[in-house]
Amino acid sequence: MTAPQRPRVPRRALDGVLLLDKPLGLSSNDALIRAKRLYLAKKAGHTGTLDPLATGLLPLCFGEATKFSQDLLEADKTYEATMRLGIRTTTGDAEGEPVDTRAVTCDEAAVLATLPGFLGNIVQVPPMYSALKRDGKPLYEYARAGQTVEREGREVTIHALELLACALPDVTFRVTCSKGTYVRTLAEDIGEALGCGAHLVALRRTGVGALTLEHSVTLDALSDATESERDAWLQPVDALLSTFPSVHLDEDATRRFLHGQRLKLAELNVSREAMNASRVRVYAAAQGRLLGVAKPGEGVLAPERLVVTAEN
Repeated sequence: MTAPQRPRVPRRALDGVLLLDKPLGLSSNDALIRAKRLYLAKKAGHTGTLDPLATGLLPLCFGEATKFSQDLLEADKTYEATMRLGIRTTTGDAEGEPVDTRAVTCDEAAVLATLPGFLGNIVQVPPMYSALKRDGKPLYEYARAGQTVEREGREVTIHALELLACALPDVTFRVTCSKGTYVRTLAEDIGEALGCGAHLVALRRTGVGALTLEHSVTLDALSDATESERDAWLQPVDALLSTFPSVHLDEDATRRFLHGQRLKLAELNVSREAMNASRVRVYAAAQGRLLGVAKPGEGVLAPERLVVTAEN
């Protein structure tokens, strides 16, 4: 006899953002799969990966929020990182093998004097152990095969760089940086500037755009929670868009906007800040619900991405 099939557990249509505090040793995709299973969510995605070595803020998007995950990929990030001076590794972090060992002759004053040189626009050469592709193949595949390929330097921006602790050979710092910044490359470059080399031994992401760890939750806490407690951890979809100015539409403009029509800015109550923004979040004034995002320009408000709900 064929064993009876287990009944399928129905998936839920959830819309929102979960601020997950990712644990050490887990990939971003594995963390997403676990959270999606706990929520029984139909649709979910993350907003940019954290290495297994890294912990901290990993915003997960459910349902309609997945439409706006790209906006967080573009956002600035804040990290707290610890580098160990005197040792360079194959990967630039603690997962690699040592390739160079030098004496650490600098002191805290030298570290403090060196950090400001990395503020502003700097050029980084992407590490070989990265997911960037060359001829359709990730760089880490070349690296694992013992090959090194030429990489062009890329400009990134270091907005803030602060020393948190100096217990040599370990140095802990906080950095706020633009998208595309490799913190382990930053640690290596700081180590070279200090004359002794360095590699990253710990990394924790504390901020993505305007989102922080303050309202985050761990997978363990989610596992122990009831369904209603889990749902209470979900932030609204527009948590991803809090840095965009807002525009509120009346009933007629709401209807036309949801049909994808471009609206004349002169006919709307739009602030100067919103007029000059590259993107705005758009709400129905009557209900206060998010309709989507739009681009203002050339005298019109052009719908870009719409939020689909039962009310549309």
